[in-house]
Amino acid sequence: MSNSQHYRGRFAPSPSGDLHFGSLVAALGSFLDARHHHGQWLVRIEDIDPPREVAGATKSILTTLECFGLNWDLDITYQSQRHQFYQDKLNSIIKGNRAYGCDCTRKMIMQSGGLYQGHCLSNNNLSDPHSIRFKNLSGIVEFNDRLQGLTQVGNAFANEDFILKRKDGLFAYQLVVVLDDIEQNITDIVRGCDLLEVSTRQMTLYQYFNHLPVRYLHLPLIVNDAGLKLSKQNYAKALDLTQVKATLLLALDYLGQEVSLQHQDYSVEALLIEAAKNWNISQIPSGPLNTKKIISN
Repeated sequence: MSNSQHYRGRFAPSPSGDLHFGSLVAALGSFLDARHHHGQWLVRIEDIDPPREVAGATKSILTTLECFGLNWDLDITYQSQRHQFYQDKLNSIIKGNRAYGCDCTRKMIMQSGGLYQGHCLSNNNLSDPHSIRFKNLSGIVEFNDRLQGLTQVGNAFANEDFILKRKDGLFAYQLVVVLDDIEQNITDIVRGCDLLEVSTRQMTLYQYFNHLPVRYLHLPLIVNDAGLKLSKQNYAKALDLTQVKATLLLALDYLGQEVSLQHQDYSVEALLIEAAKNWNISQIPSGPLNTKKIISN
């Protein structure tokens, strides 16, 4: 880890629903890692996909973070306010001959094995309704995750020409997350393992923009009895704001951090200070965790 004063982390939820226990574990891990290294912790609302947004979700997310004592530094960034910035950067990629239009459908790609095979590489039509793909000349195949260790992906995945802007005109996650992290000087990202493999694509974009990639720490996923990730899509229950301290203690337990009976008498603020002081990533499990212990779920 570099000098702690240069540490800057972030939590970047999408407003597609209320925070659930899985998202709390990710937010808490990110928060504690930042505070342990005496760094800053930012919150960014990734409201880049309006069809998936739920009315009132942004306010609910921010209220929940505050209730759990996860107080952020600096102003909140909203991706919905940054479209021109993203478009300007995309235009520079296009001007550099590193992007092209693609009219392949998801069905066509699935029939070809699930990964895009470069069918539209010679296509110069960047107008709607084409998606825009990145011409991936040097994909990242592996990286070292702070918890998961050496992470490798297949060459086909690493070198796939991935989408920067969708057919519906919405910017792709891979592009905007890297642009935001670079501009906000993010040094460390702590998040769930569902994003482990796509980190290589984000690192590829860091490389394209001549910027050092962030350090990644991918936490184990919280899964239900069916082995499915606890998520809004799988109808995970919203956090109960009447059981904040008990839920925090449970989240710390899931993260492998020391929890004792005396911690039950701490205030939420004192509990987080103590947890940040004693944060130890070597105690975090690396594999998925079942939800059986979750309060009221």
